[in-house]
Amino acid sequence: MFTKVYDKVKQILSNEWKFFLFIITIAFLTMFEFPYYIDTPGGLLDVSDRIEIKDSYKSEGSFNLAYVSEIKATLPTLLIAWLHPDWDILKEEDMLYDNETVRDLMLRDQLLLQEAIGNATIVGYQKAGKSIDIKKEKVYVGYVLEDADTTLKVGDQILEVNNIPVENKEQLSKLVQTLKKGETIELKVLYDRKEKMRTATLKEVDNRILVGIVLTQISEIETNPKIEFHFKKSESGPSGGLMTALSIYNMLTEEDLTKGKRIVGTGTIELDGTVGSIGGVKYKLKGAVNKKAEIFFVPAGENYEEAMKLKEKNNYKIEIISISNIDDAIHYLKNL
Repeated sequence: MFTKVYDKVKQILSNEWKFFLFIITIAFLTMFEFPYYIDTPGGLLDVSDRIEIKDSYKSEGSFNLAYVSEIKATLPTLLIAWLHPDWDILKEEDMLYDNETVRDLMLRDQLLLQEAIGNATIVGYQKAGKSIDIKKEKVYVGYVLEDADTTLKVGDQILEVNNIPVENKEQLSKLVQTLKKGETIELKVLYDRKEKMRTATLKEVDNRILVGIVLTQISEIETNPKIEFHFKKSESGPSGGLMTALSIYNMLTEEDLTKGKRIVGTGTIELDGTVGSIGGVKYKLKGAVNKKAEIFFVPAGENYEEAMKLKEKNNYKIEIISISNIDDAIHYLKNL
């Protein structure tokens, strides 16, 4: 029986080898990934779908994050990108800083998301007059400058510097300023759940002593009412900070700021409520327009100017509102 099956398969392969070779070639060309990424207009994410607050108020409308869809380049997607005016091809190295890997980029974006969630929670609860207690701050390395003389890595949680416990970013910065240029410090860090020792030789720039790293701070917070987040692993970055803070505030207060509208926005959030600039405005605005959003919040400055130029160029029917601080957004919505 086996011999007959084998002979039959062999005969088919002998007669149809060109066809099978064609299929294999097409499959390879379709699945082979090139060292490029393709950015396209993304969709919207109702932030309340990622936030759970006990006994929260409901909204008639929604606060939405606008996101950029990023596709790994294959032959079919490259062909579409060359023809599609809203699809842009980016080299892999253009998405990375000079001395980092794709893993570093992914780690940093996850850290920035957690920092944004913490900031948004603190701002949202404080604005709503609700109870919030910051239990602990964790300080991470988010980026290592190319000229830094250090063994620190992206993702390191800094526990100690020269045997002095690190409590937060501000305390670490003040500690470094007490040291001297050229001095080599020892840092105890947590990386992949293991404690490790790193070193860094300090430099002086504009009369400031620097390690040559960018820090990210993640807060361990206790709130009343209790809050939980359900962001997916594929969701990362800091640009949802503003809309997360607005959604939290709206869920905690009786007045529904949405007024039944689909509100989209983007921008980072600082602990004082300041809204910071982001990338990918054109993709996010296009996504908001595609989903028929009525309002688009965008950071003041270059982001706002870019959005307005795109609105005029494409005759978008959407209100674009410049935001410098979360108070700007709250004031605008209360006065709709």
